[in-house]
Amino acid sequence: MFSWVSKDARRKKEPELFQTVAEGLRQLYAQKLLPLEEHYRFHEFHSPALEDADFDNKPMVLLVGQYSTGKTTFIRHLIEQDFPGMRIGPEPTTDSFIAVMHGPTEGVVPGNALVVDPRRPFRKLNAFGNAFLNRFMCAQLPNPVLDSISIIDTPGILSGEKQRISRGYDFAAVLEWFAERVDRIILLFDAHKLDISDEFSEVIKALKNHEDKIRVVLNKADQIETQQLMRVYGALMWSLGKIINTPEVVRVYIGSFWSHPLLIPDNRKLFEAEEQDLFKDIQSLPRNAALRKLNDLIKRARLAKVHAYIISSLKKEMPNVFGKESKKKELVNNLGEIYQKIEREHQISPGDFPSLRKMQELLQTQDFSKFQALKPKLLDTVDDMLANDIARLMVMVRQEESLMPSQVVKGGAFDGTMNGPFGHGYGEGAGEGIDDVEWGGQGQAHLR
Repeated sequence: MFSWVSKDARRKKEPELFQTVAEGLRQLYAQKLLPLEEHYRFHEFHSPALEDADFDNKPMVLLVGQYSTGKTTFIRHLIEQDFPGMRIGPEPTTDSFIAVMHGPTEGVVPGNALVVDPRRPFRKLNAFGNAFLNRFMCAQLPNPVLDSISIIDTPGILSGEKQRISRGYDFAAVLEWFAERVDRIILLFDAHKLDISDEFSEVIKALKNHEDKIRVVLNKADQIETQQLMRVYGALMWSLGKIINTPEVVRVYIGSFWSHPLLIPDNRKLFEAEEQDLFKDIQSLPRNAALRKLNDLIKRARLAKVHAYIISSLKKEMPNVFGKESKKKELVNNLGEIYQKIEREHQISPGDFPSLRKMQELLQTQDFSKFQALKPKLLDTVDDMLANDIARLMVMVRQEESLMPSQVVKGGAFDGTMNGPFGHGYGEGAGEGIDDVEWGGQGQAHLR
């Protein structure tokens, strides 16, 4: 008599079957998380909807730093080749976001063309407007390193009077967009200028919630003596401790990331060991890409759930007819209390909530009467995804990793990792390695 009930229950219990982790993530997002995001207008507040390219793209490395810290030289050192649009100098040279990616021929794709290409994971950058798109390009070239990863070069972060000049787009918001989608964020510092400008401080704060992706490089360390280097390292850790609010100490790699001999060779063995560690970290990205995407989807789902509770709570408090505007102001001002109430009612960690100040700013321009009431079915679907579907994908991640243990970044400077990458460069100093006693002594005249 109740056969239809058992059939429905049986259908619910049947797990989704996926061929790959990327395919599973794509389907789970489209079927289970996207409906919740759309119902509560998540994309207007936090992050644009994900597309197929976001699940299929190669691992990306984002380079961030103040001007003249060696970001572009670092890329050139990794791929051992110049790339289109590259400019190197002591003044602020890189004024654009440059995605260095693999391509059959060497060339540049401008930003406006890049954001309409469905094969590239950049379509949602269209929201930042022409001021940004005119400062965005893709440098593509056939290079073995770029077979496995893509690298994003960013404009040098300005200091002093220079940072008062408006870029014409929200620089921190663009970096936050990239931070959500990349696999590794490398913050570069110059050993000679550790002052963290206001703009750099804002940028690091915009990378909040992505601390697990951050690595720090103290570059150009071969230009100072050992005793001074110890003081510089301590000062950098102290400065970062004030901005990156995590109990763990951030990993700092010390070295000279370019392909010329060291100016002061005293710490050669330290620098070589540090570079090998950093290279191993970057080389592991293709193998861990599926796990990173899975982790990011879980973070997104948790934020989407909290967002749904916030929006539905605001909707519940709004009057039906009169006094809507005054009530809206009251709710925005008391948003912190609403956060605490949701935290208690639904046992949600405070760390899952979006920034209070940013949320208050975004709510100022919203029409609360268009918000949706709580729809438990949508939330239950996401809970089921997190409890069951994600667990099955975790098993698939391990299986995929075991099937491709040799999938690492190859080519460029990475080919010399095990035998001392310093000796595997190009230009003067190529062929010199860790066993050469006098190595680095001839490079005094080189300029950065």
